[in-house]
Amino acid sequence: MTVMDSSKAVENIYLLVIVTLISVLQNAFFAHKVERECKSQSHTSAFERVSCANRNCMDAYPTFLALMWCAGLCLNQAPAAFAGIIYLLVRQKYFIGYLGQTSQSTPGYLFGKRIMSFLFLMCIVGIFNYLMGRYYGSDYKEYVETITNAASALLLIP
Repeated sequence: MTVMDSSKAVENIYLLVIVTLISVLQNAFFAHKVERECKSQSHTSAFERVSCANRNCMDAYPTFLALMWCAGLCLNQAPAAFAGIIYLLVRQKYFIGYLGQTSQSTPGYLFGKRIMSFLFLMCIVGIFNYLMGRYYGSDYKEYVETITNAASALLLIP
């Protein structure tokens, strides 16, 4: 692989890489909160809440990463990375909400499911478009990317 080839490859994924690295920092923040609560004098309900919130976030994390990367690679990295950033903000809201009362985390949880559904749909559309181009010679990628870019802005609506 030449320098030009690797430069082109990075150009196609750098937004996804940035969101992934931000998510790693967020995971470190969550782990720090759990560790700090664990070191407190007694295992209180605060420890149970922070531990449960962290566990719930970690359970969904591999699915989020897979969906974001597949959507970015199969269709378009910009809306996938945008959805990824929104997901991380929502996950932060969920985590912080869980530290209060668990009912405060519900909006973040539901919004996160909507973002994951959007990323899943992006994956399906990207795969379908690839198959259409490969077997039928019909490539709708430009149209699909335009629609996806516009639709990603709709993720901001609560």
